[in-house]
Amino acid sequence: QVQLAESGGGLVQAGGSLRLSCAASGRAFSSYSLAWFRQAPGKEREFVAAISWRGGSTYYADSVKGRFTISRDNAKNTVYLQMNSLRPEDTAVYYCAADLSRRAFIVVVSYEYEYWGQGTQVIVSS
Repeated sequence: QVQLAESGGGLVQAGGSLRLSCAASGRAFSSYSLAWFRQAPGKEREFVAAISWRGGSTYYADSVKGRFTISRDNAKNTVYLQMNSLRPEDTAVYYCAADLSRRAFIVVVSYEYEYWGQGTQVIVSS
C-alpha cells in the first residue's frame, strides 16, 4: 500500500512561485513513476508533469513547460513540483500520483496511476 501526502499549496500573486511536495510511504519509492495532476473548479483533472521511476525522464504539459519543474528525492521518498511565473489559470487543487508498474515510458493519463494523494490547493491571484 502506498500513501501520498501533498503539501506546499497556498495563495500567491501572479508571477510568484511555490514549491509543492509529496511525501510517500511504502516500500521501493525509487521504483514509482510519479506525476502531478491538477483540477480547477468545474474542469476535469489534467496532467501537469511526470518523472520516470528511473528519474532520468520528465514530461510536462505544454501549459506549464518552462515554468514548472518536477524532481524527486528518493532518499526522502518525496517528489517536488517547483512552480515559477505562476498565472491565475494555474489555480487548482494539485494532486500527486504514483504508478508502480515500472513502465519504460511516462504516461500522462490519470487512470494509469494507482495511488493518489488528497491534494493541495493553489490559488494564484491577479
